[in-house]
Amino acid sequence: MISMYTSESIKYSARTEIGQTSRILVVEDEELIQEMLAVALEEEGYGVVTAADGRSAVEYLKSFDPNGGDFPFDLVILDLMLPQINGLDICRLLRHQGNPVPILMLSAKGSETDRVLGLEVGADDYLTKPFSMRELVARCRALLRRQRLITLPQLPVLKFKDVTLNPQECRVLVRGQEVNLSPKEFRLLELFMSYARRVWSREQLLDQVWGPDFVGDSKTVDVHIRWLREKLEQDPSHPEYIVTVRGFGYRFG
Repeated sequence: MISMYTSESIKYSARTEIGQTSRILVVEDEELIQEMLAVALEEEGYGVVTAADGRSAVEYLKSFDPNGGDFPFDLVILDLMLPQINGLDICRLLRHQGNPVPILMLSAKGSETDRVLGLEVGADDYLTKPFSMRELVARCRALLRRQRLITLPQLPVLKFKDVTLNPQECRVLVRGQEVNLSPKEFRLLELFMSYARRVWSREQLLDQVWGPDFVGDSKTVDVHIRWLREKLEQDPSHPEYIVTVRGFGYRFG
């Protein structure tokens, strides 16, 4: 069985082992189109593996557990009309296994019925032949970008005494009441709460929140700290959350 993976039916790009950010499986029986796809995707920096028929692709994919963390591809480009096992059946199999890998289906059939059928069996996008490589690469980028957004780790909710900050929702609760913060105020508070009791100088806060290219007066930090205190503290003149450490800067808590 291992010899099949190194036969002419499954081809590995020489560039797939160089630590590409994304790997793509191309299942296409027309040799010219397969090579054009591989070259175009490699030029964009993707690792590419190609399969020339449906059965080889299925046998290869069955060797990986989609839920076990070892599935090697971030995207599958799948021709509809393949020898032995067609693209629709491969798509059905992947979805039946619970495999969430994005699938871009290619087909010479461009009718609405064919497009709807491809999408209904689990494809994420559908491209009709002939197509431009520029459009195909753009669609691949969009599918990969969408998948990364879906799989981003959930940021933890930050809590300190009576202050709760939810990074996912960009919401802050103080003593159970929601408060409205500007983007800079929110980022300041998130930084403070992520490193409670750490002392930050004005220069460090400018670098972390405003960025290293900020041009302006460091007093802007003091202004934002004052605004934050007015929204967080019960008595801003005697803060319990954002405390001034004389000669050094500020700390939270």
